[in-house]
Amino acid sequence: MKRLLVCAFLLLVATPLFAAKACEELKSEIDAKLQAKGVKNYTLEIVANEDVKDGKVVGSCDGGTKKIVYTRK
Repeated sequence: MKRLLVCAFLLLVATPLFAAKACEELKSEIDAKLQAKGVKNYTLEIVANEDVKDGKVVGSCDGGTKKIVYTRK
């Protein structure tokens, strides 16, 4: 019973954390974090999952259908 309550609580708390986020909003948040750390000469690009080629995936958005890819210039 105790496990069930803990699982239910975690599900209620974690669900908003995994909600689909708009790509432009997430890209802006990632960009702000990179700028705050002093990172320069990079690009962030929103691409469909199947179009991820080069770069590092730094975010997922639109319900997991798109990725945000970081590339150094």
